[in-house]
Amino acid sequence: MLSLAFATGTEPGKWFRRYTEATDHGLDTRDADDPIALLEAGECHVALARLPDPRVSDDYHVVVLYEEAAGVAVSKDSVYAEVGERVLVDDLAGEPVNYRYVDGASISRLRPALQLVAANVGVAYAPKPLLKALSKKQVTVLDVEGEASPIALVWRKNDDGDAIQDFVGVAKGRTVRSSRSAVPSAKPSKKRPVPKQGRGRGRRR
Repeated sequence: MLSLAFATGTEPGKWFRRYTEATDHGLDTRDADDPIALLEAGECHVALARLPDPRVSDDYHVVVLYEEAAGVAVSKDSVYAEVGERVLVDDLAGEPVNYRYVDGASISRLRPALQLVAANVGVAYAPKPLLKALSKKQVTVLDVEGEASPIALVWRKNDDGDAIQDFVGVAKGRTVRSSRSAVPSAKPSKKRPVPKQGRGRGRRR
């Protein structure tokens, strides 16, 4: 049974379905604000997490799958929401910052920060999918200049095995095909060419 913790705001459901349909490993999943903490505690085999994270050392395998765009949550009543376009950090210089996501930051403070934004107090910076997942449409989420956040599969090198590698294959878009147990199809034997019989010598007259 493969145990996987995925970061809040990510949507790996399609991979879970493909994995369970294509393999017999079994899969147990859980949504987590801090999947790396669960990985460190031995509560899961694999974490789908936002990087970079200072806790991810050389003891772990890392496979980056995609990137999340930077986002900012603003009040629905703000002029920024009314315009609805991508904003620059300088455009928001006068706004109180209730939350700013940094590498490996806990998102526990983001929920109350979004409540402040919904009350028309300040803004909150975080990856755009994370803001959308937690805001529940109480605020407006806009694109903002900033670095993208890589989303990656992380697991201990000592835990590597078939179950994990098959999930990596599914997440990378490869067809799960266990070459470890596949029996190669027998090649048809080639027929030996039948030697041509030489012409008989004619009788001498």
